[in-house]
Amino acid sequence: MESKGGFYITQIKQRQERIFEKLLRENGIEISGGQGRILFVLWKEDHLSVGEISRQTSLAKNTVSIVVDGMVQKGIVERTVNPDNRRQTIISLTEYARTLQENYEKVSQKMNHLFYQGFSKEEREDFERYLVRILGTLTQLEDGDNQEESL
Repeated sequence: MESKGGFYITQIKQRQERIFEKLLRENGIEISGGQGRILFVLWKEDHLSVGEISRQTSLAKNTVSIVVDGMVQKGIVERTVNPDNRRQTIISLTEYARTLQENYEKVSQKMNHLFYQGFSKEEREDFERYLVRILGTLTQLEDGDNQEESL
């Protein structure tokens, strides 16, 4: 029997991103999904390197750099050189980005409600445990751990 889980995950991800961006626009927040992922990380801990943002968002470093370029142009984040390591760029929130957080979190909560509509608490918890297992396996493979025996 052919497993279709990966196919469903891809479809869910694409639809979720479109719906989430629509909800953001309806609430006056003009940012893309990638920008939102970066903001989410920076709201938890400001002043991070591109590499750290990449690690926490699972976006490639070059993707983070490209997305940050657009965010700098919109006045959402700033780039500065790390005074302790001049080869490292630090990304920081602007005051404008801080004003977006409350509305972004409200939209995010609404999206979570939509995502789990019709699920019991136990079903949601089981589902999330399965997702964590899948993410762990994929993270190990990407990081090169157990690559030969898993493939």
